Amino acid sequence: MRQSQFWLLMEDEFGSANAGVIATSLELPGLKATAQQALANGVEPRAVWSAVCNLHDIPAERRLGKDKAPRDTGTV
Repeated sequence: MRQSQFWLLMEDEFGSANAGVIATSLELPGLKATAQQALANGVEPRAVWSAVCNLHDIPAERRLGKDKAPRDTGTV
């Protein structure tokens, strides 16, 4: 997972206004850092996302983000 995907998942789950606040203000158990600090320290974004999900009891069906409709490319 790339950091860009991490931020998309954060925004999908918490909204764009709250994602940044959550990432910078809540210490993640096991990482002993906020999400922002953990990413800056080189922790894999997937591990940070997992820690966020565990802290907030996000159910498994939402951990991969929102389902998005496929793009219509005009080809058959």
